[in-house]
Amino acid sequence: MAEQEKITVVIVDDIDESREIILRMLQFEPAIEVIGSARSGRQALELAEQLKPDVMVMDIYMPDMDGITATEAIRKKVPFIQVVILSVQNDPNYMRRAMLAGARDFLSKPPLIDELTTAVRRAGDLALEEKSKFVVAPFNINGAPGAIPLGMVLPNPPSGKIIVVYSPKGGVGTTTVATNLATLLKTEQNKVALVDANLLFGDVAVFFNEHARNSFLELLEHSHELDPEIIEDVMAVNQKTGIHIMTAPKQPEFGDGGKGQSISRILTYMRQLYNFIVVDSSTYLTEVVQTCLDIADLIILVTTQDIPAIKNAHQFLSLADASGIERERILFVMNRYDRRVAITPEKVGATLKQPVRVSIPFEDRIISNAVNRGVPFILENKNLLASKAMVTLADQVKESVTLVKEEIAS
Repeated sequence: MAEQEKITVVIVDDIDESREIILRMLQFEPAIEVIGSARSGRQALELAEQLKPDVMVMDIYMPDMDGITATEAIRKKVPFIQVVILSVQNDPNYMRRAMLAGARDFLSKPPLIDELTTAVRRAGDLALEEKSKFVVAPFNINGAPGAIPLGMVLPNPPSGKIIVVYSPKGGVGTTTVATNLATLLKTEQNKVALVDANLLFGDVAVFFNEHARNSFLELLEHSHELDPEIIEDVMAVNQKTGIHIMTAPKQPEFGDGGKGQSISRILTYMRQLYNFIVVDSSTYLTEVVQTCLDIADLIILVTTQDIPAIKNAHQFLSLADASGIERERILFVMNRYDRRVAITPEKVGATLKQPVRVSIPFEDRIISNAVNRGVPFILENKNLLASKAMVTLADQVKESVTLVKEEIAS
């Protein structure tokens, strides 16, 4: 049986601490997903049109546009959005004005956690009911001007898929796999982001010969204040492929303790902006890497025919079983495959009880030359056996992210 659709929420308050308190209250409720936050009524109105959340939890007092005025404007723009107003003053006059503006509920600030979650769930249920009454226009992920007829109500954008490329053994080519996979997933219809989650020695920018002004680290510092412009400021857009690249820090970031929640918020928010988010991770199971693996729609586990790499892959699969990562979410790949070596993909798959779905042939010299030029090898020569294997991998990814959710939910 499929899981019930989550209630999406945007938090609006001009005080950082207040937004953080509301986020903490809601983040442990499995039926609720916070997808954004705003610091003013005007920002709230912009996010309402961009993200189309089910519910907005909004403070009544804000500098540029108060919560009541913002509620009225939001309800006119996107009528199915339900607004829960928060106020430090439990004034009946404010309550009456809020309800006349279209607010669904009015709570004293700070609210009790049960009071808040109940109000959000109630508002979310009503949003889902009202959403079904409106004519829905097709969603254009690229936001092309004029693509959406005036007066038509959009649903929440299609939820992008998070693909994490990981290996517990260094030097097996995860960055090569991630960069070429992202290149193949990028089409006119698909908007793709490539995130370098290796905060210590990430190489994604080198593989594309990109020199980004900002990095993943700057975005981590603004994870509570996400909006499309902030994401865009951090991204480097590769002209050859059209991929949006979130690079690793220019200086190694030693330690990522406390960054798990930030990366979770960032990647969850990016689902609204991209069809695919490919994450290149480090070998060590840091807090950031563990968070990426936990929220991934699909984990591409990379090994080679070397015994240490196979041993580490086996240990990771055992750890995944113990930590609740479903095997259906893991797509096992053998990189640098040499058919002259007796250790075959079939034998490795049988031993580890995880079939090797794709074997990428060993063509080291050609691939190394492409890396040195900062161009994905899939663009250099599509007739390479390695290129054909990467095309197979991209097809497997697209098929798997569709099937995994159904298998886990059933």
